Amino acid sequence: MLMVRTLLLAAIAASPALVAGEVKFDAPQKLLGGGKVIDVEQPGYAAPSLADMDGDGVPDLLVGQFNKGKIGVYKGTRSKEGKLSFGERTWLQAEGADAVIPGVW
Repeated sequence: MLMVRTLLLAAIAASPALVAGEVKFDAPQKLLGGGKVIDVEQPGYAAPSLADMDGDGVPDLLVGQFNKGKIGVYKGTRSKEGKLSFGERTWLQAEGADAVIPGVW
């Protein structure tokens, strides 16, 4: 058992690619919403996430705004090739008004 454990540890140490695999990322790109760069207010605690807000099967982008606790919603659409893009920002609504999430400060 000790020999098996030693061989396993030696294999892991010898080749990190066996454990994690090789990962390559594309160059960073600015994300667009409605043809404009999506920007966040300062201090920038945006915490973006994807969720299908309207039930159409396509993820929409939600971007929180630190100032006033609003959440921007960018409706997602897919091209025929499957590329995801986003429309112009609207604010998350609750009972017909902009939803506000109170800050902790």
